[in-house]
Amino acid sequence: MNHRKQTFIALAWLGLSGAALAQATTATPPPANRETGPFSFFVTSVGSGKGADLGGLAGADAHCQKLAAAVGAGNKTWRAYLSTQSWDGKPAVHARDRIGTGPWFNVKGALIARSVSHLHGDDLEEARIGNAVNWSTALTEQGQPVKRAGDTPNEHDILTGSQPDGRAFVNDVSDRTCKNYTSSAEDGAVQVGHFDRTGGVHTALSWNSAHASRGCSQPKLVSTGGAGYFYCFAAK
Repeated sequence: MNHRKQTFIALAWLGLSGAALAQATTATPPPANRETGPFSFFVTSVGSGKGADLGGLAGADAHCQKLAAAVGAGNKTWRAYLSTQSWDGKPAVHARDRIGTGPWFNVKGALIARSVSHLHGDDLEEARIGNAVNWSTALTEQGQPVKRAGDTPNEHDILTGSQPDGRAFVNDVSDRTCKNYTSSAEDGAVQVGHFDRTGGVHTALSWNSAHASRGCSQPKLVSTGGAGYFYCFAAK
């Protein structure tokens, strides 16, 4: 067998082997290494329309419940991920204590967090792994993406009134909750997170505690980079 014929056979064999390998790779489904589960987390598709005035925690919870019911998930108990500060003799309420124990999944079944500690990175390992709140998973109850930084308009600010650990600003003299979600004034502020983990400084990467808003009115929230949306979790 001459050299040219040997080369032709070798190339043909390699071509067949490559095609077979490609076909096998295509035909073999990817490993099922992503945990999935029932719908239990979403970003509100609409806000109150009154800025950070949500009617308090009760009004915010009712808004979560209404939106969930509209997509057939009203049989669960939904809670807004919001903290409140000590006000008029009432103790602070921490967002992390309102949302049940997890796990939570978005409307498409993708895992968001397995537990409260996983959601907030309470220990070093959980902090290293991180939760799965990001621009591709933090969907509305309708399964739609929220406009992120770079989109028009930018709506990545999510109301939380919380510190990174999911607790209220109990030792802060300034208002970080727009009077516990009862104010739509031009002044005041509410702490927001960035669902898309985007921004120019390190704190901007926080899903729940990136910065304070410029005010409590709808125009002030819009000018800061949001629309008055907030997170909803199924507590039960």
